[in-house]
Parts: sequence; C-alpha cells; structure tokens
Amino acid sequence: MNTKGTILWVDDEIELLKPHILLLEQRGYEVRTATNGADAVALNTQSPADLIFLDEMMPGMGGLETLIELKAITPRTPVVMVTKSEEEDLMEQAIGKKISDYLTKPVNPTQVLLAVKKFLEGKQIVSEAVSRDYTQEFAKMGRELMMATNANDWIELYSKLVSWEMELDIHPDLGLTQTIIDQKREMNSEFSKFYERNYKSWVNTIFTPENANERPALSPDIADQWLLPILRDNKRKVVFLVIDCMRYDQWLIMEREIAPLFKIKRDFHFGIVPSATPYARNSIFSGQFPSDFGKMFPDTWTSGDDEHSQNKDEAEMLKLLLERRRVKLSQDLKYIKIVDRDFGAGIAQNISTYARNQLTAIVVNFVDMLAHTRSDSPILKEIAPDERAYRSLTRSWFLHSSLYEMFKTLAQQPNVTVVVTTDHGSIRSLRGAKVMGDRETSTSLRYKYGRNVKAEDKQAMFIKKPEEYKLPSRAVTTNYIIAKEDYYFVYPTDYHKYLNHYKDTFQHGGISMEELILPVITLESK
Repeated sequence: MNTKGTILWVDDEIELLKPHILLLEQRGYEVRTATNGADAVALNTQSPADLIFLDEMMPGMGGLETLIELKAITPRTPVVMVTKSEEEDLMEQAIGKKISDYLTKPVNPTQVLLAVKKFLEGKQIVSEAVSRDYTQEFAKMGRELMMATNANDWIELYSKLVSWEMELDIHPDLGLTQTIIDQKREMNSEFSKFYERNYKSWVNTIFTPENANERPALSPDIADQWLLPILRDNKRKVVFLVIDCMRYDQWLIMEREIAPLFKIKRDFHFGIVPSATPYARNSIFSGQFPSDFGKMFPDTWTSGDDEHSQNKDEAEMLKLLLERRRVKLSQDLKYIKIVDRDFGAGIAQNISTYARNQLTAIVVNFVDMLAHTRSDSPILKEIAPDERAYRSLTRSWFLHSSLYEMFKTLAQQPNVTVVVTTDHGSIRSLRGAKVMGDRETSTSLRYKYGRNVKAEDKQAMFIKKPEEYKLPSRAVTTNYIIAKEDYYFVYPTDYHKYLNHYKDTFQHGGISMEELILPVITLESK
C-alpha cells in the first residue's frame, strides 16, 4: 500500500495516543509504535522511518539517550521531541542533540498533523505554492512589462524577477526554469529598447532626487548621492567597497550571509555604457562621464584596452572629486585594490585599522575574475553550467573569501558605515551577432569602437557621435556599437569557430538588466 510516509512513535504510554495514531493512519501515513528506547532503536535499524516522535520521559533508556542512538542510525531523519517538561535547560539539551521540533504534552491533533505535514509533505506543499504563485506573478509581470515607462518601473520589475529566480533555485524540479529564462529574455529585449531611447537624454541631464524617476542615478552620481553625505557627518567613518562585475543576484547571495550583522539599506543606480570597467569604475571614482574624466586623465584613452592601465588613476580621481565638492577628510584618503587572495587576506586582517580612517576605498576584483575564469575554464563551466549554479558558485567563493572576513570585522567597528556598489554586472551571452570593422576596431565582445563599426540594429545600439553620449571620441571617425540583450559580437571571418568558442560565457560591456541595474548598499552594524 502506498503511504505518504512512515512514522515511528516512541512513548511508554502509547495506548493513550491511539486517537492521534488513528488520525494519522486515516490521513495516509503508516505509523509504527514502540514503548521504550531499545525497541525503537531496533525497529529503526530494521526499517528506518521517515519521521520519529520521541517521548522525553521513559523508563530505562530515556528520550535524550534514545535520540543519540536513533541519530547514529539515521542522522538525517527528523525527530520531534514530545515531553511534559517546559524547562529551558531540557529544551537546550534536546536542541543541542539536533532535534527537529519540540512539542509539549498534552499534544493536540492539530499540532501533531502540522508537524507531520511540515516534515513529510512540507517540500511538496511549498513547491506547489511556489509554482502557483509564480504562475500568477508571471502574468502580472507580463502586464507590468508593457506599462514600464521609467527607471523605477524597471528597478521594480528586475528586483521581482531576481527574487523569483532565487526562489526557483530552491525548487529546480518544478519545470519552471525555461519559463523564467524566456521571461528574462523578453524583459531584456524591452529594457534594451528603453535604455536606447533614454540614455542620451540621461547623460545630458543633471541628476537630482526630484527627477530620479525620469533620470536615474548613474555611475558618476554614486559618490554625490550615497558617499559624500555620510562623509560630511564627521562622526562616522566610511568604508567604500566597489566590487567589480557584481550582479544584483550575486549581491543578494552575499547579503543572506551578512544579514545578521548589519542594518541593510538597498538602493539602485543604472550603469553607464559601455558597461565595462575603464568606463564605469573610473566614472564612479571621478564623479564624471568618460569624456570628462578623459580630459583630466588623457592617458586613460591612449593606453590601449588594458583595464589595469586604464584604471590606474582611481585614487587620484576620488581625491579630486572630494576637492571639487569641498569635502575635507580628517586623514588622507586610503585606497586599496585587491587583485589576489593573499593580498586580500592581509587586508582582511588589518581592516579594523583601515576603518579608523574617515574614508577607505577598496576595489575587489574577485567577482570579475570569477566571471572570466568561468568563461575560460571547462571545469568551472561544468561546475556552473547555468545561472542557478553560477549563484551557488558565488556563494561558495564568498563564504571562503577575504571579503566575507572584512564584512564580519567591519560589523564590529563603532561609527563605521559601509557603502557597497559595483561598476557593472555580467550577462550569460548566448547569441552571436555578426560585426563589421577594420583592424583597429577594439576587441571587446559586448561593445566595440572604431571606424565604421557595424552590426544589426536589433542586436546593437549604434553611437555615431560619441561626444553626445559623453564618451571619448578617440578619433574624428570613431563610432561605438553596444550589444543588446545576450548578444556577443563575432566577425564573419571564422564565424562559427568563434561563435562556439564564446557562446555561454559571462560577459559585460553591453545593455542588459544584469549589467546595468546595479545595487548601492548602505550597511551599519546592528
């Protein structure tokens, strides 16, 4: 006979529990009984139960002793302790020995049934509810997508989508993975159109909190909106963390781990395009668009495509930004760039010292390295073949990272505010787009600049006059193309070779929600 599960109920007064046992059997559960610990251990050895109810007070082998024996046989089987005692010490002993729940006698049928459903049907019940709720929300988000007209609408839509992605990560067997992939692709298609329509106007309009709905905070606005107001309060120190290439879902993975440590405030900014480090991160530290900081630091755009040389002036950029805004620090600005594990471990050990400065800015490159390494490594591709696994890989890295150690130490520092953001995110690039250009055209996969660089309008945003978009012109005939959605650029020469080589890699530089709707997090210790 098929049952919903097998229950072992251990109690020296088992006859008094017949009504409960009968109710459970009527509901489709198989119930076995034992009146002492020794019999319970023997029964569970012979045929392990799916759930155990265990009386705490029994003659001979007591409940806690029996619990140890049962856990040795089937350590993962949930055990519900049932007792007349409400002493806190007993509860702590039971919890310490890994009971799953705790009921106080006399138990009523509702309590028993609730415990059984929780452990034997809970996953199925939750999965069915998740499936039902997402199906309803899917239709709702579809309607909201058609009505999304401003930045806040897109932030809300993307936040919902990411929340559902992470919820469905827990329930991979529901068969909804492809549904949410298709929904995200549709949303990115509309988001790319929205960005292309509005971006030129945004970069030529000064941001204010009053016009935030129409012109979102962009990369150059981060310091003015979230960093400088705290610095002007001389009572608080600030640690400014810029985590290169961090998507919103990756932040949420990290946030789950540090939530017990901090009061957390979430905001968002929109990244600039190209959504690449030389443009966006320099923009964050300078408080300027690329064409403007390029005038102050012309080497930025004459040193080729090497990101390390193009971002070598970040500390000086931030220093000049503070001077322009007339923010005087009580100590010199401390700027740190973490590019390897050993150096990061050293910074984590000394972070409490750095936190005594009025402003410490730290760039963390590991998430960017994770994206690039996954793209280049067949082993990592196998470990993280999809978005769900990539989030899992992010969590594994974070839990063993110097960044996590820094957060734990910073949470213990008095009068320290931590501001966390990123320069751009990344997208899993799945579709190739043919691009035309000469030998001088830049090499990036999600954006290119050069003379007469061309791609299809559906696949790329075309920028003929860079100065109108606050981008460096580089030469009189320079134009830019920025990949939309999940496209990546491939030249016609050896097209299929490179199409396959770069397919299913995490890239950045283009226009997608993952690359451009970015968190700004303010943390204060609890």
